[in-house]
Amino acid sequence: MHPEICKIGPLTIYSYGLALVIAFMVSTFLAARLAKKNGIDPDIIFNLSFLIFISGIAGARIFYVINNLSYYSQKPLEIIMLQKGGLAWFGGLITGVFCGIFYLRLKKLPVLKIADLFAPFAALGQAIGRLGCFLNGCCFGKESAYGIYSPVQEAVLIPTQLYSSLLLVIIFIILRVLQGRPHKEGQIFFIYLLLYCAKRFFMEFFRGDSPAFLFQLTLFQVISIVIFIIALAGLKKICGNTR
Repeated sequence: MHPEICKIGPLTIYSYGLALVIAFMVSTFLAARLAKKNGIDPDIIFNLSFLIFISGIAGARIFYVINNLSYYSQKPLEIIMLQKGGLAWFGGLITGVFCGIFYLRLKKLPVLKIADLFAPFAALGQAIGRLGCFLNGCCFGKESAYGIYSPVQEAVLIPTQLYSSLLLVIIFIILRVLQGRPHKEGQIFFIYLLLYCAKRFFMEFFRGDSPAFLFQLTLFQVISIVIFIIALAGLKKICGNTR
């Protein structure tokens, strides 16, 4: 693990922050290119991506801090130290989706159509972000003799970050394939939520930083179940309207 990539004078380049920037740039560029092919102004995508990125990070950080309030109440200055990691994706999803919907409705653009366009690249961005988690040493797995030594935790751990990254790449490929086939508006987005929640629910069993919350399930497993049900209902409604 390498939390710090390098230092340039007083400036420190952190692997986690660098991964987030790369994820944003790659996902936005690919989404904008696809939007142009579909007759959507790329500037709309760039503006929307920036809004979702900022609001998503804010929401993900707030959710993470609330979930670890006992720690941050003792070290409040670390709340703004994003270079150390600590983003809860579900918090980012909530704020990002709400801000994205507000922006698209303000511009009178089709919400579900653009959500479908974004979905695969969101998964790709998450895959890149998980590599940053691995280098940073956060979002780590449980101890295992078949894992990878983490100098941050000083133990051999299951590399859940790498497994998550691989699964997210697979989700990206599946969604891109589905994008190229006839589909109803919103279908790709809801399938993305279904696949991500299933992935997250499964991976939580191997995480070493998620305590039990309810019925031996972690908080993120419970949230995954809730969002999975909502996405399934949304998908069923869309498919029911195909007749």
